Amino acid sequence: MKNKLVRFGVSLEGELLRRFDAFIGAEGYSNRSKAIADLIRKEFVTDVFAKGGQVAGAVTIVYDHHSREVVNTLLDIQHDHGGIIISAQHVHLDHDNCLEIIAVKGPGAKVKALADALKSVKGVKHSTLSVTSAGR
Repeated sequence: MKNKLVRFGVSLEGELLRRFDAFIGAEGYSNRSKAIADLIRKEFVTDVFAKGGQVAGAVTIVYDHHSREVVNTLLDIQHDHGGIIISAQHVHLDHDNCLEIIAVKGPGAKVKALADALKSVKGVKHSTLSVTSAGR
């Protein structure tokens, strides 16, 4: 069945289907099949991440660059997790704030540990972790 298109039927309550159609329309989907497939893939990625499997993703952080202690701590943490960091990009948002985008690939538990360590640094104003499939 690999790579073969398979059709199947789904029964939903009318209101749930109406809400789903409105949601996928707002997201730009042209058909239900693609939206359902993407939702299934999203759940698989969530499951792989939760079980510590291989994921890829990005950690984004915003911080005040005037505090050298923050900058040095963030760099130390990144060096400690070098095995899963693919690249990092530094962006000057304004006179006071910087954005770091750190691309990662590795076991979900290690990716989460890095993201948690970065967001817990005093002076980090905001942090997010976004994960996706590592291509498998």
